[in-house]
Amino acid sequence: MAVLNILQAVNQALQQEMARDESVILMGEDVGKKGGVFRVTEGLYAEFGEDRVIDTPLNELGIVGAAIGASINGLRPVAEIQFADYIHTAMDQIANEAGKMRYRSGGEFSCPLVVRAPYGGGIHGGVYHSQSVEAIYAHIPGLKVVTPSTPADTKGLLISAIRDEDPVLFFEHKWTYRRIREDVPEEIYATPIGKADVKRRGDDLTFVTYGAMVHRCLEVADKLAGDGLSAEVLDLRTVSPIDREAVAESVRKTSKVVIVHEEQKIGGVGAEVAAFIAEELFESLDGPVLRVAGPFVPAMPYNITLENTYLPSVDDIAAAARRLADY
Repeated sequence: MAVLNILQAVNQALQQEMARDESVILMGEDVGKKGGVFRVTEGLYAEFGEDRVIDTPLNELGIVGAAIGASINGLRPVAEIQFADYIHTAMDQIANEAGKMRYRSGGEFSCPLVVRAPYGGGIHGGVYHSQSVEAIYAHIPGLKVVTPSTPADTKGLLISAIRDEDPVLFFEHKWTYRRIREDVPEEIYATPIGKADVKRRGDDLTFVTYGAMVHRCLEVADKLAGDGLSAEVLDLRTVSPIDREAVAESVRKTSKVVIVHEEQKIGGVGAEVAAFIAEELFESLDGPVLRVAGPFVPAMPYNITLENTYLPSVDDIAAAARRLADY
């Protein structure tokens, strides 16, 4: 075991998979000699060389397009988009090519591709460096969308993503990069994609969440415990596919649900989870399904006071939980 943060967990997963499998390559802006804008790929260029750690032009469409071409020709590319905000210029390649590759080829071709990108706010990043984009891509069939919250999950899920035969979007929340640390096994291990994880067990209500909001919900759960409320925190870890069985198990146990995510409330991942609960688990509920999420505004503000207003706070989440507890 070694205590790692999420940046280090990503780096270790990449290093170990590249050492194990020569078909794994990295592509992206500044991923080579510079080691990435967040230093996620630091040291990999020196170890594996320019043929496997490839600095690309500033061209997201080209990065993903080249990675798709590499993937269908026997390589396993990990393409970095420097900030998730800029991934939309590669939407055509991701949605119409990578996401449809297996279907449109009748299963003849697969597309073992990972697109990594840091996402989310809380770092005073402003309009073009704070967006949460996971719901947009979770809407596209043929893609898996992973949103880990801890270093151990990050390492195991990234290894699974690299080994997957189909395209995976791997979103890492910037706020968690250096803040969240824990013991991570040094050996290679793979955490299954599409399986949620109970980060805290409880009996009175369930928080369904992912990414940075997992840690905020854990903080709220500690506060609620002082009021005699036992809250379960279910970390989806993957927002496509959603682990419906884990959601159902928790809802049947607690009968009350608060869904928490940073992205806009309208059309967010939480809307899909809420619809599933309403359709399949209505008789298990003792109150309405509540959502605490970002507002429907064009972007997260740069101003730190407005940014904090945008983000779901501990007080916002606790208020929703206490309201639900009164039913």
